[in-house]
Amino acid sequence: MPSSTAFLRAFGAHVPERVVANAEIAAQIGRTPEWIESVSGIRERRWASPEMGVADLAVAAAEDCLSQAGVPASQLGLLMVASGSAPGGFPGPAAAVAERLGLDSTPAFDLPMASAGSLFGMAIAARLAEAHGDVLVVAAEKMSDVLNAGPLDPNTAMLFGDGAGAVLVSSQPGPWRVVDSILHTDGHFRGSLNFDWKSPLHMDGLSVILQASRKLPTVIAEVLERNGVAARDVAAFLLHQANQNLLARVAKSLGADAERVFSNVARYGNTSSASMLIAAAEWSREARRDGSVIFSGFGAGFHWGAVLAHSV
Repeated sequence: MPSSTAFLRAFGAHVPERVVANAEIAAQIGRTPEWIESVSGIRERRWASPEMGVADLAVAAAEDCLSQAGVPASQLGLLMVASGSAPGGFPGPAAAVAERLGLDSTPAFDLPMASAGSLFGMAIAARLAEAHGDVLVVAAEKMSDVLNAGPLDPNTAMLFGDGAGAVLVSSQPGPWRVVDSILHTDGHFRGSLNFDWKSPLHMDGLSVILQASRKLPTVIAEVLERNGVAARDVAAFLLHQANQNLLARVAKSLGADAERVFSNVARYGNTSSASMLIAAAEWSREARRDGSVIFSGFGAGFHWGAVLAHSV
């Protein structure tokens, strides 16, 4: 059975103050607020101000996570920043986040991945924690900039919000021990969901939902079976918050009670790579959480995977 000496010490999150309700989006795309909620489960989302960038969102979530853990930034051995919506070019936001946290020699690198970036970052961090000690994974997305890069598409404009989440993965003991992770990529579908700042966001909704609703429960079942854990025994499923319909499909496929699949998509919309960690931050603060927990994400590429952790 795969094992890990890495622990999840704390989660953090940040969402902008501006609340964008369905009524505002509906007026721009020729739909009704009720229609948006019925097809997505989303009632509102947060959009950042024009002057707030991906790095600003990331720093706020990072500071929240470090505060929750009681760990100074100077103790970090490695920083990863995942984002699919960071401006093009180089360097990516990781260097700016590192500088803002007061780091001057700690290695930092970017994961330019939409939706699945936080999941991949968490899995990679669990492997690197032994060498680097405290590894901070931050996922930050300003999807409102992506939407505004072209004409609003009714099928995508209603989905996305801005925000950031973070997790401190460490070789030092924490509330949850990382047990195992499985990652997958299928580049045959890379054209189904893509964006390059030169043209509007393209999403083949049917392909994305079909593949996600198959691949997420499959990889979750894969990591659970490999570790002898039944889906019914998992305390919580913390998934990429794409839309409520996908969360419901995953729960049904796994035979899991819907209430064990954490959801905050109604309030924040789809924040791409940030969504899983924003969900984890909220879940972790509700109460002491015992038992097994699954983290899982799916995104452009297609990239998908799952991480299994047990409470300590």
